[in-house]
Amino acid sequence: MTPGRWLWQVYLVVGVSLVVLYYLAPVDARGFPLRVVLYCLISVSAAVAVWFGLIRHRPKPVLPWLLIGACQLVYALADTIFYFSHYVLLNTDYPSLADLFYLAHYPLAVAGIVLLLRNRTPGRGVAGLLDAGTLAVVAAMLSWLYVIGPQTRLGAPFMVEAVSVGYPVMDLALLTVALGLVLGPGSRPPAFFLFIGWTAAIMTADTIYVVQQLNGTFQTGNFLDAIWLAGNLALGASALHPTMRGLAEPAPVPDAPLSPLRIAGLSASALIAPAVLFAQWAQDAIRDVPVVAGTCALLFALTIARLAALVSDQRRLAITDALTGLHTRRFFEAQLPLEIARARRSGGSVAVLIADVDHFKMINDRYGHPAGDQVLIEIATRLRRTVRAGEVLARYGGEEFAIILPSATTETLPTIAERLRQTVSGQQIRLPGECWTEVTVSVGTAVYPTHGGDPDNLVSVADRALYAAKAAGRDRVVIGDERSPVRTEKTLEGLDYLHLVADEVDARLSDHEHSRAIARWVQVLAVESGMDEDTARGAALAGRLHDIGKIVLPRSVLTKPGPLTAAEWELVRGHPDHGYRMASVVPGQAAVAVIIRQHHERWDGTGYPDGLRGAEIRPEARLLAICDAWAAMLANRPYQRALSEEQARDRVRADRGSHFEPEIADLFLDLHAAGRIDPLGLLAPRSRVRSL
Repeated sequence: MTPGRWLWQVYLVVGVSLVVLYYLAPVDARGFPLRVVLYCLISVSAAVAVWFGLIRHRPKPVLPWLLIGACQLVYALADTIFYFSHYVLLNTDYPSLADLFYLAHYPLAVAGIVLLLRNRTPGRGVAGLLDAGTLAVVAAMLSWLYVIGPQTRLGAPFMVEAVSVGYPVMDLALLTVALGLVLGPGSRPPAFFLFIGWTAAIMTADTIYVVQQLNGTFQTGNFLDAIWLAGNLALGASALHPTMRGLAEPAPVPDAPLSPLRIAGLSASALIAPAVLFAQWAQDAIRDVPVVAGTCALLFALTIARLAALVSDQRRLAITDALTGLHTRRFFEAQLPLEIARARRSGGSVAVLIADVDHFKMINDRYGHPAGDQVLIEIATRLRRTVRAGEVLARYGGEEFAIILPSATTETLPTIAERLRQTVSGQQIRLPGECWTEVTVSVGTAVYPTHGGDPDNLVSVADRALYAAKAAGRDRVVIGDERSPVRTEKTLEGLDYLHLVADEVDARLSDHEHSRAIARWVQVLAVESGMDEDTARGAALAGRLHDIGKIVLPRSVLTKPGPLTAAEWELVRGHPDHGYRMASVVPGQAAVAVIIRQHHERWDGTGYPDGLRGAEIRPEARLLAICDAWAAMLANRPYQRALSEEQARDRVRADRGSHFEPEIADLFLDLHAAGRIDPLGLLAPRSRVRSL
């Protein structure tokens, strides 16, 4: 273990020993002010520890810790003045010069903590601040009722009253920002809890100190000294702990969740004001009604603001990736058509850029999934620095990122994409355990209107360019080609191959046909639901190819007779995306690829892979969903026996409005009753595709 790992522990052990010695030692030893020296030594040591931690651990940013270090120096100076006056000069006047320095250290502490908060939650953390505000308002009311208010009614001299009010006011300011740390998002390493311990000790001891001074019961060397000294030691240990450099790191998620414990705590706090008023009424001693009423009004306003923030958070979370904080694929796919429509109206252009992390699986296998997550977070941070106002940056897939670049052209796009690639690969990424790794990305791009006239085609061209960058050796940028979406010879070759893949998958699952029957049924449904001939043909092709992504699944998973494990189920849930990728590399089949990706989405939003709901799902995919389910129910599978047609009809009725769009379910059942949905046939004997 390196010295830095245990230095904070040594500091605490030595510090606690000095505290014990402080209480055991006489006030002076042969004229030497021993207690003063011991107390001030501990107080000064905390300031020294902060500065030493700054030099050793080099936290970023450094300003919060500089302010906290300066705060502790002022506090140590106040301790020196106070205890020298009490123990050596026997001057117990209140207030004294020491009190001015004690009060002066608070603004430095509050400023330092505010900067920590801003860095931990840049532009976010509103919910945590509102929760902190709720608790702080309640604390302010209690402080006024039982500490500040009584002091203002004592008729004490102005300086006594000012200082006596100053301590609780400053403590309230410190309490507010400290609660912001506790209730806000961000990491909570050991240094965090030591730091919070420092603020708690200072506020607790100061409040009791003011009460004892006013009651005339304060004596130097009582139990309050132990609380103050413990707070100093907690601050010093926090600064010496290796995790102190992480206190200001941005939170990976915008806000801490509204847990049942937090709800209970906030609810109890909101009830304190009316409870105090009721207790005063019961004792026939109602006072400070304006303060209590004002508190209730503030709590009501904070509650409304918290509800508004919660609604805003839910909206934001729906379009925000939880790990990286970027937009989601769903937001990207919703925004791209809008940007293309805007470019079409103005005669301008818009570009799509897709970046994929090279050899990401190797990082996960070598360093573990937490390291992989750290890589994605860091790449997202670097990409965010390159994105300008009006551009959309999203996490497109597991290790894929996508950007919408309005006004980018075929001339400017190569420069933009290359700058982005260099931003990611410019420096190593630090992983947990003090490991470092180099990371590169492959980039594929496409521009409207050069490479496509609709979102699906544009993304398909960018995706093919990305695959070309991978095939060319990775860590490079490839601009999409200008191939027409018409069916070229290469398109037909690609579709022929995918038909073979579909047949291979069907043969692995059952002795009944599957994709061929679904293609027939989907086309019938499409025509009967009012779709044009071209759309119906596209839907039928998607039905024919919808399961091609299962070719990548291990046969042991695909044909497993019993329940799947969580890991196996995760593999199965990925097959729509695999099918989407396989179809999207065939020129002109971007729309078919999207239908394949969405065929396991459900009308109520509980499907996969994207959890789309209702009209968010393409109409063709809604048709495909019911045809796929019907075929699966009527065929023997390794994991289930075939149902009768009447049982299958009952299942469709039961899932109407949840799995299936109600109108489509009704139309399908009507067509089946009319004999328009033909029965499943047996697969014809054929030779297997060896290369698959």
